[in-house]
Amino acid sequence: MSGPMQPNAISEKPRALQGLREGFHRYESHLSAAAMLVGFAIDNVFFKRIDIPSTQVVFTAYIIVAAASIVFMQFVGARAAAAGRPPARWHAIFSVLAQFSLGGLWSGFLIFYGRSATLAVSWPFVALLAAILIGNEVFRRHLSRLIFSAVLLFFAMFSYAIFMVPIYAHAIGTFIFLISGAIALVLFWIFMGALRVMSPHTYAQTRVTIIAGAAFVFAALNAFYFLNILPPLPLALSDAGVYHSVKRQGGNFVATGEPQSWRTKLGWPAIIHNAPGKPLSVYSAIFAPIKLSTEITHRWQFRDPKTHRWSTKSAVTFPIMGGRDGGYRGYSVKGNPQAGDWRVDIETIDGRIVGRVKFTVIPTMGTAPETAPKILK
Repeated sequence: MSGPMQPNAISEKPRALQGLREGFHRYESHLSAAAMLVGFAIDNVFFKRIDIPSTQVVFTAYIIVAAASIVFMQFVGARAAAAGRPPARWHAIFSVLAQFSLGGLWSGFLIFYGRSATLAVSWPFVALLAAILIGNEVFRRHLSRLIFSAVLLFFAMFSYAIFMVPIYAHAIGTFIFLISGAIALVLFWIFMGALRVMSPHTYAQTRVTIIAGAAFVFAALNAFYFLNILPPLPLALSDAGVYHSVKRQGGNFVATGEPQSWRTKLGWPAIIHNAPGKPLSVYSAIFAPIKLSTEITHRWQFRDPKTHRWSTKSAVTFPIMGGRDGGYRGYSVKGNPQAGDWRVDIETIDGRIVGRVKFTVIPTMGTAPETAPKILK
């Protein structure tokens, strides 16, 4: 039989636990940021399509956990303050849960909004996302963190509603966007009501600032929408390009085009050698959720070499139907495009840009350019 445990051995476990608690408390803000990064990593692996039920369940769970964690963190703090003692250190787990959930939401938004965005048009929205991530480290005091987390939660609610409502309404447009905003306001009103019940004193201290922050976010997202800056979720460009010709053959589209430099993948214009009088075609494949039907416009624009301004030369509108993994395919044709810089904006019915195809037409005489067929699936 072993002998009795020594007092030093008995005290090792409480000391270890105390050290863990102190470390957790000391590095709470860093752990919150790390939890947000973990959420990014998980979503990048598991988020595939925006319209499948599992994606909607994950987004909904993130919002519920984030809201509940923020409210219960304030509840525990309020009870401790009423008892005249500091809150138990384990209450910091609510902060980590909130940041993990908000991080998961933001990784999902970056994934899906990033797929849908045209950076040349939507960079202000992307810059705002970056500012939010930086703010997560800047606002560290208790009340400031509550204010920031609550405003961030409203941003998440509105951003989620913007693409959730069209999925279930099977439509996009201004009216659908306004409904999305109304749903986000109702959800945030419920959150504020829970905060008022669970932590009346903190609610009274922060209510005006939180509402002001939420109002700013609401105004900013509306401005982004009506200025055509907001990415057009739930639509996303799966593929696009400029070709000498595009034809449908059975279930596929077959294009004839020129080999392009790898730089075109990074946004540089494609180079197209075209004989006078010959047409060019622009192809696009646009992902849309199941049962969503809408219209897409190919807007052909030419850059005046003297004024450097873009002017629309033609616009072709055609319907699309959602549900296909590779996106709904279509193309437009421009007869005898003049030499110079061109772009084709691929737009929704409410004017938001899903994608943009840029190319430069160089006239050729006699020798035909090198071309190759390509199956567009």
